[in-house]
Amino acid sequence: MNVSSRVFSVVGLIALAASGGAIAQDLTPRLPAPAGAVAIVNARIVPVSREPIDRGWVIMDQGKIASMGAGDLPSDPRRSVIDAKGLTLYPGLISAYTQMGLTEMGAVRASRDFNEVGDVTPEVFAAVSVNPDSWLMPVARSNGVLAFGVFPQGGVIAGRVSVTHADGWTWEDMTVRRDAGMVVSWPFMRVVRAWWMDQSEEEQLKRIRQGQERVEKAFETARAYIARKDAEPMTPTDIRWEAMRSVLGTAEKPAENPVFIEAQDVDQILAALAWSRKAGVRVVIVGGRDAPLCLEQIKDARAGVIFNSPLTMPKRDDSPVTEGFDAPRLLVEAGVPVAIASGEETPHERNLPYAAAICVAHGMKREDAVRAITLAPAQLLGVQDRLGSIEPGKDATLILTDGDVLEVKTRTVRAFIAGREVDLSNKQTILAERYREKYRQQNEQKSRQAPGAAPAR
Repeated sequence: MNVSSRVFSVVGLIALAASGGAIAQDLTPRLPAPAGAVAIVNARIVPVSREPIDRGWVIMDQGKIASMGAGDLPSDPRRSVIDAKGLTLYPGLISAYTQMGLTEMGAVRASRDFNEVGDVTPEVFAAVSVNPDSWLMPVARSNGVLAFGVFPQGGVIAGRVSVTHADGWTWEDMTVRRDAGMVVSWPFMRVVRAWWMDQSEEEQLKRIRQGQERVEKAFETARAYIARKDAEPMTPTDIRWEAMRSVLGTAEKPAENPVFIEAQDVDQILAALAWSRKAGVRVVIVGGRDAPLCLEQIKDARAGVIFNSPLTMPKRDDSPVTEGFDAPRLLVEAGVPVAIASGEETPHERNLPYAAAICVAHGMKREDAVRAITLAPAQLLGVQDRLGSIEPGKDATLILTDGDVLEVKTRTVRAFIAGREVDLSNKQTILAERYREKYRQQNEQKSRQAPGAAPAR
């Protein structure tokens, strides 16, 4: 193949990928908001924040939960009624740690928008890059996942976490909280002596120190900038350090947002907690595979954990097989706020409830597991006033299921985001129906054939 033909082939492949990306978008309809109040009656209600109601009702009005109760609801001609007899009402599930809307096809660079250029980019908001037409969102919401903690990645300080709904016309429509906290990727703290490591121990120790120093320097610079800006308002504005105001509290005014520290190993977690005390910031550990090994330190720091994920292999040769399955239960029993993340690639975020279910199979209380994918992530992401439980005044972001939400065989029958019903179809359900119809037609054709007749081609 000559050079010109190679160039033509590469250009053609790029164009094909680009056109494929344009076609690969969510085409499910956006349903309109209801004209008036809607009552869901005769449902088993799991509020999460209180005991379940065996037979109850919830009234949704103007996107909020207006009221709720047990037993019969007096009829009112001014509101629509959904009879949920035999169904269970849950708050919409929350995926606490994901790149939903920031990535579409891993092999296509243009569809991956979660990594900003630069090592320290606190000014970045995840929400503004979320693609509202992602074809991965309908798959997630069809299994009850209606909200996401969207994390940028890359560098030492990747940017800020945003909380979004799973449906909307634009990223502004979808955003629940634009700034939920800052992401810090804590450096790996241990010297590696494996055969494949091509750096000396001295070089690795130097890299570890440099990684810590980059984090410390960024926060020290931000504090110095904010102090000067407050004292001298004419100081030129630096959007990087302005972005860090919400995580840098003072004695008079606590920090509005936490710092989400990505750390898995016990060395990383302990170093991050020690730094957080010195820096005076509130932290949430993300990952946390070794979190059960430092429970007291996490409790002393009043830190939360987004555990990502129970569905991982044991970390050490002498670790029990159930290490990941047991960790969330141990954290809850120690009084540590814990949310469970799926640990899946973004296209498989629909599997979130099953990450919690495996913990129930290994001793976690069922109500704690449900809380870990509803109210706990809402609290850690700072949206507990809107999501995570069924209470008057909160968003009417709810799912109706035909069974226990943690069971694989359970289906999400209907779903509502801020009171508006969402379409639960997606590319997978459409293809399933397409091929069911194919075989239905084939069987019908066979049944019409006379005995002994040659099969139709």
